[in-house]
Amino acid sequence: MKKIKLLVVDDSILFREVLARYIRQDDQIEVIGTAGDAYSARDMIVKYAPDVMTLDIEMPRMDGIAFLRKLLPQCYIPTIVVSSCADRKADAQSAGATEFIAKPLTRTNSDMQKFAEMLCTSIKRANSKSNITRIARGETAAKTNKVELSEHHRPGSGIKSIAELAAERKTAPQKTAPVASPAPSFSGRAIRKSDIVVALGASTGGTEALEQVIRNFPEDMPPVIVVQHMPAGFTKMYSERLDRCCNVEVKEAEDGDRLRTGLVIIGAGEHHLRLCKDVKGYYISSKKGEKVSGHCPSVDVMFSSVAEVAKDNAIGAILTGMGRDGADGLLKMKNAGAFTVGQDKETCVVYGMPMEAYKIGAVDVQAPLYRIADIILEKLY
Repeated sequence: MKKIKLLVVDDSILFREVLARYIRQDDQIEVIGTAGDAYSARDMIVKYAPDVMTLDIEMPRMDGIAFLRKLLPQCYIPTIVVSSCADRKADAQSAGATEFIAKPLTRTNSDMQKFAEMLCTSIKRANSKSNITRIARGETAAKTNKVELSEHHRPGSGIKSIAELAAERKTAPQKTAPVASPAPSFSGRAIRKSDIVVALGASTGGTEALEQVIRNFPEDMPPVIVVQHMPAGFTKMYSERLDRCCNVEVKEAEDGDRLRTGLVIIGAGEHHLRLCKDVKGYYISSKKGEKVSGHCPSVDVMFSSVAEVAKDNAIGAILTGMGRDGADGLLKMKNAGAFTVGQDKETCVVYGMPMEAYKIGAVDVQAPLYRIADIILEKLY
């Protein structure tokens, strides 16, 4: 039986991660991703085509009701609004929500289990009715002008509608990574995949951004190390979630972990992640320390170690995030001969870290989020 593909949209990292964990206990539903705002949700809808979506109301940049009103005329998805704002139920229904479900007042294990079971029933009900509704909405949508995601969208503003992004993805050449291929030619040099390191850094909005990138990595991907600003405890839960939905193996960093093809290591909360090397190859150091660039783990610390150890056998990518952590480290990587990528302004939740890196000349290529994995793979293969 084909699983129902679900997208969970909520601005609370904790709530969406906990909710997704409970929903995954239902073997008829696959959580294909989570998003923290309308813009991240838009990108994931274009890429993964979910069957059903759960949507919070109170979110940054655009609330759930406004998003729903812009989304449904151009891309119908059965949507269950999950919110604490009981007084907005009528608004949710008028915007086209399939159902409105109030969040539990308490978040005990028992309460969340019951809530998730009720929500799973609603998800299945919404999906079972969706085929007829999609046809009806599709006929209407064909007569509707483009609905832009931004209230302030103007041609050339860089903020694209779902329809525009979907059209781009249909016409853009698709990159298919080879399976069990020979050693890749990297920067004109034939070297082993295990000798290459890919380093990714992110902060605000990064959990969804990183997932979109890592989901596209093939099983024989060169080693990947990641720093996402996140407290201790959350990095383990996050890495476990990625491990379940990605082709590569994903784990939280432990001091002394050896890098190998097909492995992604997520820096542990409150521990700096550094790349090291000995006669056996690459390994990582994961140790507690003082904050660097305002953070522990710090993207600057990771990128700087990659610049020193891997030099021109590396690729670095800096994604959405507040502040400037990672900018200086990425410049060190570029100066050491590494290939560097920065996420563009239009697809960032916060265009802080990538902007600072771009301003100081640390970025070789700036690109939208949905292109970053392809750019990395094209460089590798």
